[in-house]
Amino acid sequence: MIGLDTNILVRYLTQDDRIQSPRANYIIDRLTEAQPGFISIVAVVETVWVLDRVYGLSNHEIARVIERILQGDTLVVQNEQEVFTAMTSLKTDAGSFSDALIAALGGWAGCRATLTFDRKAARLPGFELA
Repeated sequence: MIGLDTNILVRYLTQDDRIQSPRANYIIDRLTEAQPGFISIVAVVETVWVLDRVYGLSNHEIARVIERILQGDTLVVQNEQEVFTAMTSLKTDAGSFSDALIAALGGWAGCRATLTFDRKAARLPGFELA
């Protein structure tokens, strides 16, 4: 297994750099089920942030990108189920990906709830206003 950083993922997904995008394609296209690429939660969150802030993708477009990553047979996503849960919040515009992921990871860790001062985040399952 080989880890994949955010910049590899972004170049692969956006195909916007004439030098780095082909290199990212080469890296990802060579992955196999026996030798997959590992995507950490941090890389997923950074990728979502870049796609939103730098490329201006909508929540629905970003959700489709995450879904594509999760469906890849040659990619292993850390805490895949929690990433899926957070992606669902993007599809329904229920909240931000990072907030939904924080709540999902809290649930994974056995937390009864995640406390927050953020009223918008508190609307997501797994959060409570402090």
